[in-house]
Parts: sequence; C-alpha cells; structure tokens
Amino acid sequence: MVTLLAKLFIRDHENVTDSGVRQAYGMLCGIVGIFFNLILFTTKALAGFFSHSIAITADAFNNLSDAGSSVVTLVGFKLAGQKADDGHPFGHGRMEYLAGLLVSLMILLVGVELGRSSIGKILHPEAVDFSLVSTGILAASILVKLWMGQFNRGLGRKIGSAAMAATAAVSGLKDSPLFVQLFSQLENPILGVLAGTLVNRFAHVNIDGWVGLAVAVFILRSGWGAAKDTINPLLGESPDPELVKQLRELVLSHPQVVGMHDLIIHDYGPGRRLCSFHAEVPQDADILDAHDAIDHIEREIKEKFGIETTVHMDPIATADEKVNQLRRQVADLARVVEPEMTIHDFRVVRGPTHTNVIFDAVVPHKCRLTDEEVLQRLRQAVSALDPAYQAVIQIDRAYVE
Repeated sequence: MVTLLAKLFIRDHENVTDSGVRQAYGMLCGIVGIFFNLILFTTKALAGFFSHSIAITADAFNNLSDAGSSVVTLVGFKLAGQKADDGHPFGHGRMEYLAGLLVSLMILLVGVELGRSSIGKILHPEAVDFSLVSTGILAASILVKLWMGQFNRGLGRKIGSAAMAATAAVSGLKDSPLFVQLFSQLENPILGVLAGTLVNRFAHVNIDGWVGLAVAVFILRSGWGAAKDTINPLLGESPDPELVKQLRELVLSHPQVVGMHDLIIHDYGPGRRLCSFHAEVPQDADILDAHDAIDHIEREIKEKFGIETTVHMDPIATADEKVNQLRRQVADLARVVEPEMTIHDFRVVRGPTHTNVIFDAVVPHKCRLTDEEVLQRLRQAVSALDPAYQAVIQIDRAYVE
C-alpha cells in the first residue's frame, strides 16, 4: 500500500534523499493519519457517549490525539522542507525532530488526562450499556489501527523519519513480521476496551474505569518511548555503529591511508549530516598523492552516504619498526587501563637525557576514571617500560561507539 500510494501521489518517489520527496512522504503520512483517525474518533466518541463507557471514550480521544499527531507531522515536514537561509545555513531539517517531540508531548498530555478521568470512574463507577454497534466499531478499529501502524512504519523506514516513527509508535505495533504484529495487538488498548466491554456484558463485572486507566498507561508508555526517539537526535547522539563501520571500510580501502580517528558526525536533520575525521598517512608519502586520496574519500562519502565531509591529514611514522613496536606496546597498556581505550598520533622524540613518547588517548564516555587518573596510570605504565620514557598525552573523548 505504501508503494502504491507513493506511486500515485509522489513524483520521483524512489529518491527518498531529496528534501522535496521527503516532504511529500510526510504530507502523505499526515493526510492519511488525519482522515482515518478522525473517522475512528467520531465513531468511538458516539459509541462511548451512548454506552456511558469511559474506556471507549478514552480510546476515542486516543485516536483524536493521533489525528493531532498527524497534523503536527504534516506541518513539521512542511517546515523541515524549507531551504537553507542566512540564519540557518544547515537548513531546517531538525524541525522534523521537533515535530516528533511535539507529537510525543501531545500523547503524554492525553494519557495524563485520560488517566485522571479513569481514576474518577473507578472511584465513582457508572453503569455501562452494552451495544453490538459499539462492539463492532471496536473490532473494526483494531484492523484499521493495524493497517495504519504498518503504513506509518513503512513510510518511516523508507525515508528514515523519527517523526513518522513517533506517529507509528502510538499504534503499539512492533517492527516485526505480520503474524508477530497480530499477536502484539494484545498490547493494543483497543483490544483491552473490547475485552472490558464483553466482560461487563456477560460477566456483569464493571471494569470500565480500570480498562480506561490501562489505556491511559498504554498511551503514556507510547508517548515516552516516542519522546526518547526524538530527543536523542536533538541532543546529539552517537552515530549508527554500522555507518561508522562502513565509513571506516571506505576510508581504509584507499592504500594511501593507514588509519583514521576522531570521527565526528553532526546531524542537522535527515539528509543533512556533516562529518569530520583525521586520516593517518605515512610521513614519507608523496603529499600530492595523499591529498588526492583525501579528496576522493570526501567525494565518495558524499556520493554514497550523502554526508558532507572534511578530512584532516595526519602524517605518522610507519617505517621505523622500533616506533611501531613501541606503539603496539603502549596501545596494549592503554587497553589495560580501559579495555576500549585507543591511541593515535603516536610519535617518539629522543633526547640526550630522556625520550618523549607522545600520543593521544581516546577515552570512552563510560570510563569511570577521571582524565587525571587516566593520565597518571598511562604515564606510570609507559615509564615502567623504560625509565627514560616520559609520556606526553592528550586526552580525547570518543564520539562514536
């Protein structure tokens, strides 16, 4: 269905890296969501009103919040599609993340209000009228929400959108095969409302308020999960390890480059990423040949990943076997201090009274040691190799996992 609608309404629908195409996908998602959720809200609200069920009414407002989420998604993609200007040279792509965050806050607000109303219904229960029409509406809405969840998640995967992922999250469906998604409907609030209605009718037990409270908890959980998914890219998260691996493989496929470090990726919204890193080249290499390789690397990353890249070239000694052996020893010592610590920019400067062993140490963020403790342990370890060694160390923090 995603592919069919994309073919019908989106020109050049396969070019998902284009900002205009992404905007069209976002508007398609918003329009479909508004249409179906308003239908579900209207039918459930009427069913809840005539049956006096807070659970059905709660689920109706759940759909209304979903419609509001679709409106925010639509507006967010419209704003995110604006071109770069003097005040925003990297474009407006993060508006998509802000739209996803606003959707999450709306979901949380609805969950709080419905929880409050449900607690009131628990404390002061009212009789619920059973209706085949209401039951049929709830059963049909399960199928509609299943389809909408698949639709939104399919669009989100196609263009890698956090806002669409937030919209799809409220359906309670997992990113898994269809038969697993069907079983996951056990977590969907609609099924709980339907079960509560049947229990009230045939077992004569009024659990309407409790079911409404369960719906509210479900909504709050969905909103919180969606909020985390949109806050992380706004705060600046570590890049995808698979992307880091592919970048490293591309860079090291060039024989002129023997290593890379200090990789940083800035995300200014989907399709708007900047990257920088240091490429290590032999100090005796031809400077023009190495520079040409760096230029090729920057172009290849742009063409393959759509990332604007700036590379700093670091010359290192590779022909001196004694330096290479000492580098390996110091790297092993660093891993003793912290298993995931790495070193780079390794140099040895020999003098008449002592030898400076110069390097940068990349310390992972989860390391519990302070920078001063890391420096002290590394200096002691290097001096233990040879009393004439004096370690000159620069502490770096890792920006990738």
